[in-house]
Amino acid sequence: MNYSVLLQSKILNRDANVMVIGIGYVGLPLSLAFSRCGFKTYALDTSSSKIASLLSGVSYIKHIDGSRIQQALATGNLYPTRDISLATEADVIILCVPTPLDKHREPNLTYIKESINSLLPYLRQGQLISLESTTYPGTTEELIYLPINERGFTVGTDMFIAYSPEREDPGNEVYDVTSIPKVVGGMTPHCTEVAALMYSQIVSEVVPVSNPKVAEMAKLLENVHRAVNIGLVNELKPLALALNIDIFEVINAAATKPFGFVPYYPGPGLGGHCIPIDPFYLTWKAREYNINTRFIELAGQINASMPSYIVTQVTRVLNSTNQPVSNSRILAMGVAYKKNVDDTRESPALAIIKELLNLGACITYCDPYCASIKKHSMFEGHSIEEVKYGRIDYSSFSLTLLLTDHDYFDYSEIYQHSSLIVDTRGRYTPDGKVYRS
Repeated sequence: MNYSVLLQSKILNRDANVMVIGIGYVGLPLSLAFSRCGFKTYALDTSSSKIASLLSGVSYIKHIDGSRIQQALATGNLYPTRDISLATEADVIILCVPTPLDKHREPNLTYIKESINSLLPYLRQGQLISLESTTYPGTTEELIYLPINERGFTVGTDMFIAYSPEREDPGNEVYDVTSIPKVVGGMTPHCTEVAALMYSQIVSEVVPVSNPKVAEMAKLLENVHRAVNIGLVNELKPLALALNIDIFEVINAAATKPFGFVPYYPGPGLGGHCIPIDPFYLTWKAREYNINTRFIELAGQINASMPSYIVTQVTRVLNSTNQPVSNSRILAMGVAYKKNVDDTRESPALAIIKELLNLGACITYCDPYCASIKKHSMFEGHSIEEVKYGRIDYSSFSLTLLLTDHDYFDYSEIYQHSSLIVDTRGRYTPDGKVYRS
Protein backbone atom coordinates (compact mmCIF):
# COMPACT_ATOMS: atom_id res chain seq x y z
CA MET A 1 0.00 0.00 0.00
CA ASN A 2 1.26 3.46 -0.89
CA TYR A 3 0.60 5.33 2.36
CA SER A 4 1.86 8.63 0.97
CA VAL A 5 -0.68 8.63 -1.88
CA LEU A 6 -3.45 7.45 0.49
CA LEU A 7 -2.79 10.18 3.04
CA GLN A 8 -2.54 12.89 0.40
CA SER A 9 -5.84 11.75 -1.06
CA LYS A 10 -7.50 11.95 2.39
CA ILE A 11 -6.07 15.44 2.88
CA LEU A 12 -7.34 16.72 -0.48
CA ASN A 13 -10.80 15.22 0.17
CA ARG A 14 -10.92 16.67 3.70
CA ASP A 15 -11.22 13.12 5.04
CA ALA A 16 -8.04 13.38 7.11
CA ASN A 17 -8.57 13.76 10.85
CA VAL A 18 -6.25 16.17 12.66
CA MET A 19 -5.08 16.09 16.27
CA VAL A 20 -3.43 19.19 17.73
CA ILE A 21 -1.64 18.48 21.01
CA GLY A 22 -1.30 21.57 23.20
CA ILE A 23 -4.01 24.17 22.67
CA GLY A 24 -2.45 27.35 23.93
CA TYR A 25 -1.43 30.46 21.98
CA VAL A 26 -0.18 28.30 19.08
CA GLY A 27 -2.37 25.21 19.17
CA LEU A 28 -5.76 26.87 19.56
CA PRO A 29 -5.53 29.10 16.44
CA LEU A 30 -4.19 26.11 14.51
CA SER A 31 -7.07 23.90 15.66
CA LEU A 32 -9.60 26.54 14.66
CA ALA A 33 -7.96 26.96 11.25
CA PHE A 34 -8.11 23.23 10.44
CA SER A 35 -11.67 22.86 11.71
CA ARG A 36 -12.76 25.91 9.70
CA CYS A 37 -11.35 24.29 6.55
CA GLY A 38 -13.46 21.18 7.04
CA PHE A 39 -11.10 18.85 8.89
CA LYS A 40 -12.33 17.01 11.96
CA THR A 41 -9.92 18.35 14.56
CA TYR A 42 -9.16 16.87 17.96
CA ALA A 43 -7.94 19.72 20.19
CA LEU A 44 -6.08 17.82 22.90
CA ASP A 45 -4.68 19.21 26.12
CA THR A 46 -3.97 17.91 29.62
CA SER A 47 -5.68 20.97 31.12
CA SER A 48 -9.24 20.11 32.10
CA SER A 49 -10.08 23.83 32.44
CA LYS A 50 -9.07 24.53 28.83
CA ILE A 51 -11.14 21.63 27.54
CA ALA A 52 -14.12 22.73 29.63
CA SER A 53 -13.80 26.28 28.28
CA LEU A 54 -13.70 25.08 24.68
CA LEU A 55 -16.68 22.76 25.16
CA SER A 56 -18.57 25.76 26.54
CA GLY A 57 -17.56 27.91 23.58
CA VAL A 58 -15.52 30.23 25.79
CA SER A 59 -12.08 31.49 24.83
CA TYR A 60 -9.33 31.58 27.45
CA ILE A 61 -7.09 33.68 25.16
CA LYS A 62 -7.98 37.37 25.00
CA HIS A 63 -7.37 37.99 21.30
CA ILE A 64 -9.31 34.91 20.16
CA ASP A 65 -13.03 35.65 20.20
CA GLY A 66 -15.30 33.01 21.68
CA SER A 67 -17.55 33.20 18.60
CA ARG A 68 -14.82 31.46 16.59
CA ILE A 69 -14.90 28.53 18.99
CA GLN A 70 -18.69 28.42 18.97
CA GLN A 71 -18.73 28.36 15.17
CA ALA A 72 -16.19 25.53 15.09
CA LEU A 73 -18.22 23.51 17.61
CA ALA A 74 -21.40 24.11 15.61
CA THR A 75 -19.86 22.56 12.50
CA GLY A 76 -18.93 19.43 14.45
CA ASN A 77 -15.34 19.72 13.26
CA LEU A 78 -13.80 20.82 16.57
CA TYR A 79 -13.54 18.10 19.18
CA PRO A 80 -11.86 19.25 22.43
CA THR A 81 -10.53 16.30 24.40
CA ARG A 82 -8.03 14.99 26.95
CA ASP A 83 -8.13 11.45 25.51
CA ILE A 84 -4.78 10.65 23.90
CA SER A 85 -6.09 7.29 22.64
CA LEU A 86 -8.02 9.21 19.98
CA ALA A 87 -4.66 9.52 18.22
CA THR A 88 -5.51 6.21 16.56
CA GLU A 89 -8.25 8.06 14.65
CA ALA A 90 -5.97 10.94 13.65
CA ASP A 91 -4.24 10.98 10.29
CA VAL A 92 -2.25 14.10 11.16
CA ILE A 93 -0.83 14.78 14.63
CA ILE A 94 0.65 18.21 15.36
CA LEU A 95 2.63 18.94 18.52
CA CYS A 96 2.36 22.49 19.87
CA VAL A 97 3.67 21.88 23.38
CA PRO A 98 5.84 24.24 25.48
CA THR A 99 9.64 24.13 25.28
CA PRO A 100 10.83 26.26 28.21
CA LEU A 101 14.34 26.69 29.57
CA ASP A 102 15.29 25.37 32.99
CA LYS A 103 16.96 27.47 35.68
CA HIS A 104 20.35 26.85 34.03
CA ARG A 105 19.05 28.14 30.67
CA GLU A 106 19.15 24.67 29.18
CA PRO A 107 16.31 23.23 27.07
CA ASN A 108 13.50 21.52 28.96
CA LEU A 109 12.06 19.10 26.43
CA THR A 110 9.87 17.24 28.91
CA TYR A 111 6.63 18.12 27.13
CA ILE A 112 7.83 16.81 23.76
CA LYS A 113 9.17 13.60 25.31
CA GLU A 114 6.00 12.99 27.32
CA SER A 115 3.82 13.65 24.27
CA ILE A 116 5.69 11.16 22.11
CA ASN A 117 5.77 8.52 24.84
CA SER A 118 2.02 8.91 25.28
CA LEU A 119 1.43 8.70 21.53
CA LEU A 120 3.57 5.64 20.77
CA PRO A 121 0.97 2.99 21.79
CA TYR A 122 -1.63 4.62 19.53
CA LEU A 123 0.36 5.27 16.37
CA ARG A 124 -0.47 3.41 13.19
CA GLN A 125 0.73 3.29 9.62
CA GLY A 126 -0.14 6.18 7.34
CA GLN A 127 0.07 9.03 9.84
CA LEU A 128 1.88 12.37 9.66
CA ILE A 129 3.47 13.79 12.81
CA SER A 130 4.55 17.42 12.73
CA LEU A 131 6.36 19.27 15.51
CA GLU A 132 5.78 23.03 15.77
CA SER A 133 7.40 23.79 19.14
CA THR A 134 10.51 25.98 18.95
CA THR A 135 13.63 23.98 19.74
CA TYR A 136 17.25 23.32 18.76
CA PRO A 137 18.30 21.81 15.41
CA GLY A 138 18.15 18.03 15.68
CA THR A 139 15.19 17.75 18.04
CA THR A 140 12.78 16.28 15.49
CA GLU A 141 15.27 13.58 14.56
CA GLU A 142 16.33 12.78 18.12
CA LEU A 143 13.02 12.92 19.97
CA ILE A 144 10.46 11.99 17.33
CA TYR A 145 12.11 10.10 14.47
CA LEU A 146 14.27 7.76 16.59
CA PRO A 147 11.56 6.44 18.97
CA ILE A 148 9.11 6.03 16.08
CA ASN A 149 11.74 4.29 13.95
CA GLU A 150 12.51 1.96 16.87
CA ARG A 151 8.81 1.14 17.02
CA GLY A 152 9.14 -0.52 13.61
CA PHE A 153 7.77 2.17 11.34
CA THR A 154 9.57 3.07 8.12
CA VAL A 155 9.65 6.87 8.09
CA GLY A 156 8.95 8.20 4.63
CA THR A 157 7.05 5.06 3.62
CA ASP A 158 4.41 4.18 6.22
CA MET A 159 4.95 7.03 8.68
CA PHE A 160 5.70 10.69 7.93
CA ILE A 161 7.55 13.12 10.19
CA ALA A 162 8.16 16.85 9.72
CA TYR A 163 9.04 20.02 11.54
CA SER A 164 7.10 23.22 10.82
CA PRO A 165 7.88 26.07 13.22
CA GLU A 166 5.01 28.11 14.61
CA ARG A 167 5.03 31.78 13.67
CA GLU A 168 2.18 33.01 15.85
CA ASP A 169 2.15 36.68 16.75
CA PRO A 170 -0.62 37.05 19.36
CA GLY A 171 -2.65 40.21 18.93
CA ASN A 172 -1.43 40.87 15.38
CA GLU A 173 -4.51 41.97 13.42
CA VAL A 174 -2.71 41.88 10.05
CA TYR A 175 -1.19 38.40 10.06
CA ASP A 176 -2.69 35.23 11.47
CA VAL A 177 -1.91 31.53 11.15
CA THR A 178 -3.48 31.36 7.67
CA SER A 179 -1.66 34.35 6.14
CA ILE A 180 1.86 33.73 7.47
CA PRO A 181 4.06 31.56 5.18
CA LYS A 182 4.69 28.11 6.69
CA VAL A 183 8.18 26.61 6.61
CA VAL A 184 8.11 22.80 6.38
CA GLY A 185 11.01 20.37 6.59
CA GLY A 186 10.39 16.61 6.47
CA MET A 187 12.64 13.71 7.41
CA THR A 188 12.40 12.49 3.79
CA PRO A 189 11.16 14.05 0.54
CA HIS A 190 7.88 12.15 0.92
CA CYS A 191 7.52 13.49 4.46
CA THR A 192 8.01 17.05 3.22
CA GLU A 193 5.55 16.49 0.37
CA VAL A 194 2.80 15.19 2.65
CA ALA A 195 3.34 17.84 5.34
CA ALA A 196 3.47 20.66 2.79
CA LEU A 197 0.20 19.47 1.26
CA MET A 198 -1.45 19.34 4.67
CA TYR A 199 -0.43 22.84 5.68
CA SER A 200 -1.30 24.22 2.24
CA GLN A 201 -4.94 23.51 3.06
CA ILE A 202 -4.96 26.27 5.69
CA VAL A 203 -2.11 28.68 4.85
CA SER A 204 -1.57 30.90 1.85
CA GLU A 205 2.04 29.85 1.25
CA VAL A 206 4.15 26.84 2.18
CA VAL A 207 7.95 27.06 2.08
CA PRO A 208 9.50 23.56 1.81
CA VAL A 209 13.09 23.12 3.03
CA SER A 210 15.41 20.16 2.74
CA ASN A 211 15.11 18.73 6.26
CA PRO A 212 13.85 19.43 9.80
CA LYS A 213 17.17 20.85 10.96
CA VAL A 214 16.94 23.67 8.43
CA ALA A 215 13.40 24.47 9.57
CA GLU A 216 14.42 24.32 13.23
CA MET A 217 17.37 26.64 12.64
CA ALA A 218 15.28 29.02 10.54
CA LYS A 219 12.89 29.54 13.46
CA LEU A 220 15.77 30.23 15.83
CA LEU A 221 17.36 32.64 13.35
CA GLU A 222 14.10 34.61 13.18
CA ASN A 223 14.05 35.04 16.94
CA VAL A 224 17.80 35.60 17.32
CA HIS A 225 17.51 38.35 14.70
CA ARG A 226 14.88 40.12 16.79
CA ALA A 227 16.64 39.57 20.11
CA VAL A 228 19.96 40.94 18.84
CA ASN A 229 18.43 43.99 17.17
CA ILE A 230 16.25 44.80 20.16
CA GLY A 231 19.35 44.40 22.31
CA LEU A 232 21.13 46.91 20.06
CA VAL A 233 18.48 49.61 20.45
CA ASN A 234 18.18 48.88 24.17
CA GLU A 235 21.93 49.46 24.46
CA LEU A 236 21.67 52.72 22.51
CA LYS A 237 18.76 54.03 24.60
CA PRO A 238 20.83 55.09 27.66
CA LEU A 239 23.43 56.68 25.36
CA ALA A 240 20.75 58.66 23.54
CA LEU A 241 19.33 59.78 26.88
CA ALA A 242 22.77 60.92 28.05
CA LEU A 243 23.16 62.89 24.81
CA ASN A 244 19.69 64.41 25.27
CA ILE A 245 18.48 62.70 22.09
CA ASP A 246 15.08 61.06 21.62
CA ILE A 247 15.95 57.49 20.57
CA PHE A 248 12.44 56.96 19.13
CA GLU A 249 12.84 59.99 16.89
CA VAL A 250 16.23 58.66 15.80
CA ILE A 251 14.77 55.26 14.88
CA ASN A 252 11.85 56.79 13.00
CA ALA A 253 14.24 58.99 11.04
CA ALA A 254 16.47 56.03 10.17
CA ALA A 255 13.40 54.01 9.13
CA THR A 256 12.75 56.40 6.26
CA LYS A 257 15.63 54.73 4.43
CA PRO A 258 13.87 52.44 1.93
CA PHE A 259 16.51 49.70 2.04
CA GLY A 260 19.02 48.14 4.40
CA PHE A 261 17.32 49.15 7.67
CA VAL A 262 14.58 47.56 9.74
CA PRO A 263 13.28 49.57 12.71
CA TYR A 264 13.33 47.96 16.15
CA TYR A 265 12.22 49.88 19.20
CA PRO A 266 13.52 49.81 22.77
CA GLY A 267 11.34 48.90 25.72
CA PRO A 268 11.46 47.78 29.34
CA GLY A 269 12.96 44.42 28.34
CA LEU A 270 11.97 41.31 26.43
CA GLY A 271 8.94 39.19 27.21
CA GLY A 272 6.84 36.35 25.93
CA HIS A 273 7.75 32.73 25.45
CA CYS A 274 9.80 33.20 22.27
CA ILE A 275 12.31 36.04 22.03
CA PRO A 276 13.79 35.87 25.57
CA ILE A 277 13.93 32.07 25.47
CA ASP A 278 14.49 30.63 21.99
CA PRO A 279 17.93 32.10 21.16
CA PHE A 280 19.40 30.19 24.09
CA TYR A 281 18.41 26.90 22.47
CA LEU A 282 20.98 27.72 19.81
CA THR A 283 23.52 28.84 22.40
CA TRP A 284 23.07 25.56 24.25
CA LYS A 285 23.47 23.50 21.06
CA ALA A 286 26.52 25.51 19.99
CA ARG A 287 28.36 24.52 23.17
CA GLU A 288 28.20 20.91 22.01
CA TYR A 289 30.47 21.98 19.13
CA ASN A 290 32.69 24.27 21.27
CA ILE A 291 31.31 27.35 19.53
CA ASN A 292 30.53 30.56 21.42
CA THR A 293 27.46 32.49 20.30
CA ARG A 294 28.63 35.85 21.63
CA PHE A 295 26.06 38.06 19.89
CA ILE A 296 23.20 35.99 21.32
CA GLU A 297 24.62 36.00 24.83
CA LEU A 298 25.44 39.72 24.81
CA ALA A 299 21.98 40.62 23.50
CA GLY A 300 20.48 38.44 26.21
CA GLN A 301 22.49 40.23 28.89
CA ILE A 302 21.49 43.67 27.61
CA ASN A 303 17.82 42.81 27.32
CA ALA A 304 17.79 41.14 30.73
CA SER A 305 19.32 44.27 32.28
CA MET A 306 16.55 46.57 31.07
CA PRO A 307 14.15 46.11 34.01
CA SER A 308 16.87 47.27 36.43
CA TYR A 309 17.63 50.20 34.14
CA ILE A 310 13.95 51.22 34.19
CA VAL A 311 13.88 51.02 37.98
CA THR A 312 16.95 53.28 38.11
CA GLN A 313 15.19 55.77 35.85
CA VAL A 314 12.06 55.71 38.00
CA THR A 315 14.22 56.37 41.04
CA ARG A 316 15.94 59.27 39.27
CA VAL A 317 12.65 60.85 38.22
CA LEU A 318 11.19 60.59 41.71
CA ASN A 319 14.36 62.02 43.25
CA SER A 320 14.19 64.97 40.87
CA THR A 321 10.92 65.92 42.56
CA ASN A 322 12.27 65.23 46.06
CA GLN A 323 10.36 61.98 46.41
CA PRO A 324 12.08 58.78 47.58
CA VAL A 325 11.12 55.47 46.03
CA SER A 326 10.34 54.06 49.45
CA ASN A 327 6.63 54.53 50.24
CA SER A 328 5.99 56.27 46.92
CA ARG A 329 2.72 55.31 45.25
CA ILE A 330 3.40 54.08 41.71
CA LEU A 331 0.76 53.15 39.17
CA ALA A 332 1.98 50.50 36.72
CA MET A 333 -0.01 50.64 33.49
CA GLY A 334 0.10 47.25 31.78
CA VAL A 335 1.75 44.00 32.87
CA ALA A 336 1.49 41.91 29.68
CA TYR A 337 4.74 41.37 27.79
CA LYS A 338 3.41 43.34 24.82
CA LYS A 339 0.37 45.37 23.91
CA ASN A 340 -3.09 43.96 23.23
CA VAL A 341 -2.42 40.47 24.62
CA ASP A 342 -3.14 38.77 27.94
CA ASP A 343 0.21 36.96 28.17
CA THR A 344 2.54 37.76 31.09
CA ARG A 345 5.12 35.04 30.41
CA GLU A 346 8.61 36.48 30.89
CA SER A 347 7.06 39.95 31.03
CA PRO A 348 9.64 42.58 32.01
CA ALA A 349 6.81 44.48 33.73
CA LEU A 350 6.73 41.83 36.45
CA ALA A 351 10.47 42.09 37.06
CA ILE A 352 10.23 45.89 37.26
CA ILE A 353 7.35 45.75 39.72
CA LYS A 354 9.23 43.26 41.88
CA GLU A 355 12.35 45.48 42.03
CA LEU A 356 10.26 48.51 42.94
CA LEU A 357 8.50 46.52 45.67
CA ASN A 358 11.88 45.45 47.03
CA LEU A 359 12.80 49.15 47.25
CA GLY A 360 9.74 49.83 49.35
CA ALA A 361 7.45 51.33 46.70
CA CYS A 362 3.69 50.87 46.96
CA ILE A 363 2.57 49.42 43.62
CA THR A 364 -0.88 49.48 42.06
CA TYR A 365 -1.27 48.02 38.59
CA CYS A 366 -3.88 48.16 35.88
CA ASP A 367 -4.18 45.82 32.90
CA PRO A 368 -7.60 45.14 31.37
CA TYR A 369 -6.16 42.22 29.40
CA CYS A 370 -4.59 40.26 32.24
CA ALA A 371 -6.09 38.33 35.11
CA SER A 372 -4.91 39.19 38.59
CA ILE A 373 -1.16 38.87 39.16
CA LYS A 374 -1.34 39.58 42.89
CA LYS A 375 -0.80 35.90 43.71
CA HIS A 376 2.13 35.51 41.32
CA SER A 377 5.02 33.69 43.01
CA MET A 378 7.33 36.63 42.17
CA PHE A 379 5.41 38.83 44.60
CA GLU A 380 5.35 36.46 47.55
CA GLY A 381 5.79 38.47 50.75
CA HIS A 382 4.72 41.70 49.06
CA SER A 383 1.42 43.54 48.88
CA ILE A 384 0.36 44.66 45.44
CA GLU A 385 -2.94 46.29 44.52
CA GLU A 386 -5.03 46.07 41.35
CA VAL A 387 -7.27 48.83 40.02
CA LYS A 388 -9.82 48.41 37.25
CA TYR A 389 -9.41 50.61 34.21
CA GLY A 390 -11.92 53.44 34.32
CA ARG A 391 -11.70 53.70 38.10
CA ILE A 392 -8.22 55.18 38.37
CA ASP A 393 -7.48 58.34 40.32
CA TYR A 394 -4.21 59.16 38.59
CA SER A 395 -3.60 62.21 40.78
CA SER A 396 -3.33 60.00 43.88
CA PHE A 397 -0.11 58.44 42.61
CA SER A 398 3.40 59.85 42.78
CA LEU A 399 4.16 58.48 39.32
CA THR A 400 2.49 56.65 36.45
CA LEU A 401 4.76 54.02 34.91
CA LEU A 402 3.74 52.96 31.39
CA LEU A 403 4.98 49.40 30.94
CA THR A 404 2.63 47.97 28.31
CA ASP A 405 1.10 50.30 25.74
CA HIS A 406 -2.27 48.65 25.14
CA ASP A 407 -4.35 50.42 22.51
CA TYR A 408 -7.20 50.14 25.00
CA PHE A 409 -5.71 52.91 27.16
CA ASP A 410 -6.74 56.55 26.73
CA TYR A 411 -3.31 58.17 26.63
CA SER A 412 -4.62 61.72 26.66
CA GLU A 413 -6.54 60.96 29.85
CA ILE A 414 -3.46 59.38 31.45
CA TYR A 415 -1.39 62.42 30.53
CA GLN A 416 -3.96 64.93 31.72
CA HIS A 417 -4.44 63.46 35.19
CA SER A 418 -1.00 62.01 36.06
CA SER A 419 1.53 63.98 38.10
CA LEU A 420 4.58 62.32 36.54
CA ILE A 421 4.89 59.75 33.77
CA VAL A 422 7.76 57.42 33.00
CA ASP A 423 7.16 56.14 29.49
CA THR A 424 9.00 52.93 28.54
CA ARG A 425 7.20 52.50 25.21
CA GLY A 426 7.59 55.82 23.40
CA ARG A 427 3.91 56.76 23.50
CA TYR A 428 4.56 60.34 24.63
CA THR A 429 6.80 63.22 23.70
CA PRO A 430 9.07 64.04 26.66
CA ASP A 431 8.29 67.26 28.51
CA GLY A 432 8.24 68.48 32.10
CA LYS A 433 5.76 65.75 33.04
CA VAL A 434 6.81 62.87 30.79
CA TYR A 435 10.18 61.13 30.99
CA ARG A 436 11.25 58.57 28.42
CA SER A 437 13.07 55.53 29.75
